[in-house]
Amino acid sequence: MKLPAAILTPAALLALSGALPAQAATPYTPPSGCELKMTIQNRGCIVSQHYICSSDAPGDQRVSYFTNEGEVYTSRIDVETRWMESTNLVTGLTDVLEPEAKDHASFRKLLKRGEDDFDFWTRSNNGERLHHVGKDILTGETVTIDNVPLEITEFNLTTYSQSGDVLIERSGKQYINREHGRFYGGVEHSRDWTGAAQESNDTPVTFAFPGEPGFGATKPEYDCEMQMVDGRAPGLINRLKALSDAT
Repeated sequence: MKLPAAILTPAALLALSGALPAQAATPYTPPSGCELKMTIQNRGCIVSQHYICSSDAPGDQRVSYFTNEGEVYTSRIDVETRWMESTNLVTGLTDVLEPEAKDHASFRKLLKRGEDDFDFWTRSNNGERLHHVGKDILTGETVTIDNVPLEITEFNLTTYSQSGDVLIERSGKQYINREHGRFYGGVEHSRDWTGAAQESNDTPVTFAFPGEPGFGATKPEYDCEMQMVDGRAPGLINRLKALSDAT
């Protein structure tokens, strides 16, 4: 499944976003040794930059997420879409995948069998360990967004603390593209350890490739006015805040 832009749940970022200075919407330049492959404008006032780096293992992919406040989150997945590492640029928390797992996520297994169970742990740079258990299922449905063919998946994910307490439960629909070798966000429901329930929508709207309009754009274009009106922050950041509050 898509890296939950850590493990996020919508409706409370104004405090977090205020911690980031407003930035001009300059074109994105990936780190040295890296190549930008694609820019996606998503619902939920998020734009994502997808790139690869020569120093990474073959098949690894990186992504950086931007809101109106600038770059807020980065992550790296491997060829199986395992969550290798992720960094919340607002809080400074970094999570890495622990190498030993009861059942690592497998993109190839999902494509071959139509479903994939997973059960693994991540460790944060603050010493916290999180236990992630869930499942991805291919529904057999397809859709084309901005000329990119996508397959629809359903997922469920529960994240536990090291002591076994439920922190966040998530479920919903996402998308995959076999050629891209990764998941994309969709509509999801979540409930955190306090019982607060949220719904978010990070569905892709446009895909921009090298030489196309919007490639490298860092200013999100969709749902931003709606969030300003109703006082909600991007689902991505709210879910980040929920997880950091839990730990």
